[in-house]
Amino acid sequence: MKYRNQFFLAVVGCLISVVLLGCSTVKEIGKGFAGVSTQVLEDNRKDALKKSFALDYNRCYAKVKEILNEKNKEAYIYAQDTKEKLIAVYLSVTDTTPVGIFFTEQTGGETLIEISSPSIYAKEEIANRIFTGLGALVSPGPKENKIDVKEKSRN
Repeated sequence: MKYRNQFFLAVVGCLISVVLLGCSTVKEIGKGFAGVSTQVLEDNRKDALKKSFALDYNRCYAKVKEILNEKNKEAYIYAQDTKEKLIAVYLSVTDTTPVGIFFTEQTGGETLIEISSPSIYAKEEIANRIFTGLGALVSPGPKENKIDVKEKSRN
């Protein structure tokens, strides 16, 4: 009887912990076990490489997927979530360094892309692929690549 009460208290304690910690913690543990967790990408988002493009969210998301799936590029998409506006990739099929691509809709039909990773090299490599690929599709906006006439005349 004593062990039955201890078992019952342990089960109740676990259930209370799950409720207090939130279901997302349990969900993230499951994702981590399955190898598809994006928590590390979200944690590193504060140090993300960022750039805005004059494309609406849906078109931008589709173009980024096209760039990642190009034949000569080895990026492997392991998770995508249109609701969370995220694509998570490994640098390549053999290099499982995670990289997250976050999308934020902005006013004027622009989309901000944030590239996040615990690896500086992986973050820069994927950012270079995406920013170069999207830059070839979209001409720079009035804020980007503007040369100050005064500065140019000094050189």
